[in-house]
Amino acid sequence: MLERLNQAMDHIEARLDQPIEAAELARIAATSEYHFRRMFSALAGIPLSEYIRRRRMTVAGAEVLADERTLLEVAVRYGYGSGEAFARAFRAVHGVGPGEARRTSAALSSQPRMSFRLIVEGSSSMRYRVVEKDEFRVVGKKARVPLIHEGVNPAIAEFIAGIDRETVERISSLSDQDPEGIVSVSDDLDPSRAEGTELDYYHAVVTGLTPPDDLDALTVPAGTWAVFENSGPFPQSLQHMWRDVFTEWFPSNPYRSRPGPEILRVRFSQEQAGHSDAALWIPVERDPR
Repeated sequence: MLERLNQAMDHIEARLDQPIEAAELARIAATSEYHFRRMFSALAGIPLSEYIRRRRMTVAGAEVLADERTLLEVAVRYGYGSGEAFARAFRAVHGVGPGEARRTSAALSSQPRMSFRLIVEGSSSMRYRVVEKDEFRVVGKKARVPLIHEGVNPAIAEFIAGIDRETVERISSLSDQDPEGIVSVSDDLDPSRAEGTELDYYHAVVTGLTPPDDLDALTVPAGTWAVFENSGPFPQSLQHMWRDVFTEWFPSNPYRSRPGPEILRVRFSQEQAGHSDAALWIPVERDPR
């Protein structure tokens, strides 16, 4: 997988002055566009679209300073229909406009070219299982919240705190299958997975029952799920588990992620404050490569 991913990175470099389609990159990597975007984001730490934009502005910046083409020629070469649009994109990356950069030979930002390699340490193993589930429902309360990569999400914390105890108990009583009890469900995420983009968050249960009218419900089709488990300090350990799933597990196993909600079940330790046992359910499918 990593070899093909690096071939896709070579394709990006060869076409920085041309349109770059995520679907074509996924084809080179021999996976789905959905999985490619998620894999790239997990490995690179930034969304695919942001990496391409930064690389494009890095090489465009070099041409601006070289002063061999007009600024409009540079703008058009890198896909911008006007000097104004190019200037906005240039300033967003470099902190200075292209005209000023050329006049003053300003120091510009640089996005290094990325390549990927797998480091195998062998110091720990990942607990996982793959299960098949029939169609089910996620039933509970839903809110639209921003995505936060590290630490506690304040919007989610505020949302949960606003749900009264009686409602939580009614939701909990609907649980009738694995994962049992109250779970956190993330759905309808932006493909970029960029911090600050929004998602649907459910404080809910997994059930086969018909939901009451006053609760939010999401019907989830039958499919395959990879279930990962770990224990450790909350929320760092579970955020690291999500990262490890995409940087270690997927490159080593014949599965790829597929569209669908991600389900997280957390139970806090009674003996050790701030520690939790977590189970992360990710929708997957066999990788045909």
